Amino acid sequence: MKSTPAARRVFTLEHTVRDGDAPIVADLLAELSGLSKMRIKEAMQKGAVWHARGAGRPTRLRRVTTPLKPGDRLQMFYDSAVLSLVPPGASLLADHRRYSVWHKPAGLLVEGSRYGDHATLAAQVVAHFSPRREVYLVHRLDLEASGLLVVAHSRQAAARLSALFQARSVDKRYRVEVLGDLRPRGASGRIDLPLDGKPAVTEYRLEDVDETAGRSVVLIRMLSGRYHQIRRHFDALGHPVIGDPRYGRGNADPRGMHLAAIGIAFVDPWTGRPVRFGDLPD
Repeated sequence: MKSTPAARRVFTLEHTVRDGDAPIVADLLAELSGLSKMRIKEAMQKGAVWHARGAGRPTRLRRVTTPLKPGDRLQMFYDSAVLSLVPPGASLLADHRRYSVWHKPAGLLVEGSRYGDHATLAAQVVAHFSPRREVYLVHRLDLEASGLLVVAHSRQAAARLSALFQARSVDKRYRVEVLGDLRPRGASGRIDLPLDGKPAVTEYRLEDVDETAGRSVVLIRMLSGRYHQIRRHFDALGHPVIGDPRYGRGNADPRGMHLAAIGIAFVDPWTGRPVRFGDLPD
């Protein structure tokens, strides 16, 4: 078990249950970690504790009274900063029963990590519906970005919607503010720089230029979905996204990253009718 000597406490714990160990998971983890049972319960409820039986795959363990058997494997990924997160709230834009469409604010994770999953869009979607629905994520948005996300509510729905994304049959639009004046490059453009050895295409159209601030606003249509594609493409172009904490120089902004997913459209695989959400400029 490793920890950091600071107010923020971070450590990982792995243990295989033996004969003679406390039979209740909360009791055993309290003994092993030195944390109070209250902290253990919080960590479990927020998704930081994992359990596997035999050769099984570890899954999150939330029930504090779960009985243990010799050979069971426990893992706890503890980060007090993660567990204390109070995330911004997402908003429901449309509910089509098999799937729903949400607006994710900047600063909200889409899904959790091994350190917890409470401060996520997925957790908020689960909490929203009664009776409870399954939640399957079919695409992602970066933590620092805001905008529209489609969430599936069954394995079948996730498979059908994922197939649309994989076939590039989903029209996704973004509005982004970048550093510099794009007018010398023309009213529109296309970036086809491969990323991670794979084709990647970003089309953009200039919407506005702020000469005083030295920034341009562009509307973007994605023709592929590589990791950080918009951010990496515009950084390579010499016009990094304003507020991007990872890519670019001279583009810092205390208000955060100026990248938003503003519109999404596709043919509903159940009704066969086109559906549009948000803003999809021509």
